[in-house]
Amino acid sequence: MTVNTVLTPSMTSSNSMSSGYCSLDDDSEDFTFFTAKTTFFRQPKRAAKQNEAKEEEEGGTKDLSEEEVQTRIEKYNSQVSENGMKLASDGSYTGFIKVHLRLSRPVTVPSLEAAGSDGASRQTASHNQATSEGQEGTDYGQSENRTSFYLPCDCVKQLHISSLTTTGEVIQGLLKKFMVLDNPRKFALYKQTHRDGQDLFQKLPLCERPLLLRLLAGPDPEQLSFVLKENETEEVQWHAFSVPELQNFLVILEKEESERLRAVKQKYAAYRQKLERALKQHDP
Repeated sequence: MTVNTVLTPSMTSSNSMSSGYCSLDDDSEDFTFFTAKTTFFRQPKRAAKQNEAKEEEEGGTKDLSEEEVQTRIEKYNSQVSENGMKLASDGSYTGFIKVHLRLSRPVTVPSLEAAGSDGASRQTASHNQATSEGQEGTDYGQSENRTSFYLPCDCVKQLHISSLTTTGEVIQGLLKKFMVLDNPRKFALYKQTHRDGQDLFQKLPLCERPLLLRLLAGPDPEQLSFVLKENETEEVQWHAFSVPELQNFLVILEKEESERLRAVKQKYAAYRQKLERALKQHDP
């Protein structure tokens, strides 16, 4: 699987602690403070594994026959001028999908300052990745020199995948491309459809095959598009975060609290000045 994009976002914070969670909503106009609807108690590992197994077993899209696949590929390729699908001799096929990245929280990557060069950075990321492959339930990489930044809003990545590529492999491929050290379980792939003038999102199970969905829906992005977002659940899965990340959450919350307090004070200070000017105008 290849990713045909290049992205160079601007770094925001350089710290040994990653920040996979941020409660500050830049688009909000009020001063409502978001808090996690859970406690800091760890979820039992057995329960976490049961949840993962349940998600893996959730049904995927039904397979098509060889005749149906060939017919749909011919129809699909007739509707596009480039990046069509190709059918292999073994019955599988390859093609392109586009994934919209809509992440509201920063992602964690190896620190470029600690790496010293791009080559060293890639080598560090590869080492971290190889180290973490055999560790279940932990973040990619255990390096102390890490930094976090926000990805540009709604940037699009084009992936070349096969009909056998699963949702989980698509997520891992995107994270590896940008050397993201966060646990893949913190992210989820959604399919976006339009109905009655509304955008509907449905979380895809890890065993789903995105290219099959693309073939069934056709090339029109209005019929189907893929979106990578945070893996939102009913409760925050604190066991998926490392101790430095949890400590960094406290730093973020304290910073947000001070910024909100400053904004509230400025707001009411401006009101007070207006009231004082109005009283002076009516004062004989």
